[in-house]
Order: sequence, then C-alpha cells, then structure tokens
Amino acid sequence: MKNIIQVAGIIDTKEAQLVLDSGIDWLGFPLRLPSGKDDITESEAINIIKQLTPNQAGVLISYMLEADEVSTFCSQLGVKAVQLHGDITTKELAKLRAMRPDLFILKSLVVKEDNAEELLSLVDEVAEYVDMFITDTFDPRTGAKGATGLTHNWEVSAELVRRSPKPLMMAGGLNPDNVAEAIRQVRPAAIDAHTGLEGADGRKDPAKIAKFIAEAEKAFAEITA
Repeated sequence: MKNIIQVAGIIDTKEAQLVLDSGIDWLGFPLRLPSGKDDITESEAINIIKQLTPNQAGVLISYMLEADEVSTFCSQLGVKAVQLHGDITTKELAKLRAMRPDLFILKSLVVKEDNAEELLSLVDEVAEYVDMFITDTFDPRTGAKGATGLTHNWEVSAELVRRSPKPLMMAGGLNPDNVAEAIRQVRPAAIDAHTGLEGADGRKDPAKIAKFIAEAEKAFAEITA
C-alpha cells in the first residue's frame, strides 16, 4: 500500500465531494475530540462514508483509549480504518487488533523536540498490532497532537520509516509548497494534509488541493523510480 494521499478534517458533504472529485480516495474524520469541537457532525460523516466506493476509505481520527469503544464507534460510522491519536496502551491496541482483524489500524507517532527514542521504541512494541503508522506534530503551546499546522523534524520521521516494518503515513504541517521535499526526505508510503489545504475561510481550497496532489505525485514517482 503505497503513495496514498489522505485529506483530513472534512467538514461537510460539499467538501467531501470536492476532495473526492480531485482524485483523493482517503478522507479523515476527526470525531469525539477531547476539545468537543468536531469539524463535522457524526450523522453527516456517516452519510458521506455510506456513499464511498469500495476503493475509497473513510478514516476515523480518534483519541479514544478503549478497544471496545473504538470498535463500536467504527461500526456506527461504517469506516474501514481508524487513526489512533490518543495514548492507547499496547494491551488495548492488541485487544482491538484481535477484535477487529477487518479494521485498518493506524497508530500515531507524535513527534516532539526530544522523543525520537521513545517513538522508535513504540514502533518496536506495537508494530505487530497495526497496519500503518502516522507521524504528526506536537504543539507545546496547546498540547495538541495533530491538526496543528506545524511541521516537525523530518529526520525523525525518516528514521521511523527506516525502523518500522509497517508502512508510514506522514502528516504535520504539509502543504503544496513543502510536500514534495517532505516525501523526498522521509520517503513515506502515504501522506496526510489538513490545515495546509485550507483557505482563509477554513474550507479546503481547490487550487491548493490540485497543487498538493501534483507535487506529491511527482515526488512519489521520484522515490519509487
């Protein structure tokens, strides 16, 4: 599974259609966030996910920590994949894997200024229970573990790619201007963008999406040539 582009933070049906029409097949839905400020209602997310084709994927972006809760919510939404951004324990991750072999599980690796060794150890510990890792950026000002619009040390992500036996999706401040260089340096199997594709109105911008895809596809072609 390579060269996947995911757009996260879908806010409504119109935006979902814009993203799908651009050729992107993975849509990320952050829901039941700790802040209580979801981008979209659960009912509208369900309606969008119902209309996806077999080649497309709705991805729950979740901070839940209990396997039972994650599994139940994924079933309610009808998603094929879940991106776990909370500090879920290895025990609960293993439980979720056993409960839901059908579910594509992504585990976040949130890069801080000084936690590279901790993340490398986490990869070793939980790789058998996940299908893909995703790097993202920690914001020390807010404590946010994603959707920060901030980049991180790409050398850390590159080292995680080399260490991980599972594919890695790269996120964290990616935008049309930096995505190509990020792919060249890190060599991820997939990328994710959220705030970097938004205009001043907070909605995804068609021109930014088109440039992001073009730059990403060019760089993916270079690293796989």
